[in-house]
Amino acid sequence: MKSRTPVLALLALGLLAAPFASLAADGDWKRGRIYYRMVCTACHTEKAGGAISPTTKSMAEWAAYIQADKHAKGKDSLKYYVSTKYRDSIKATNKAAAKFGDVSDEELMNDLKAFVTKGAKDGDAPAKCS
Repeated sequence: MKSRTPVLALLALGLLAAPFASLAADGDWKRGRIYYRMVCTACHTEKAGGAISPTTKSMAEWAAYIQADKHAKGKDSLKYYVSTKYRDSIKATNKAAAKFGDVSDEELMNDLKAFVTKGAKDGDAPAKCS
């Protein structure tokens, strides 16, 4: 009987902690929105001829795009544009890049994923660039 008590306690603790662990991996969609609008949209408007709204893709299409890690028609890595290195290179002219300079690459990528998923054409709150 005594040997079951610690096992049951650990099991209960694991079940209680599981929802919180998934929240940590989800990302902060609000921070992702700021980064997308102030960094991604600014660059696309200036260099690619126009902003790309999250509603241009479905949630599945965004997931596949992010998973493929291809940007600029396959020329670049998408992860580069979320990296500390990239943010450092534009922080003098971009307030969001400067503001999020201390955020890890992985955390910011999760934030960006959360935003485009939420803002996708079939997402919870389809978003447009502004």
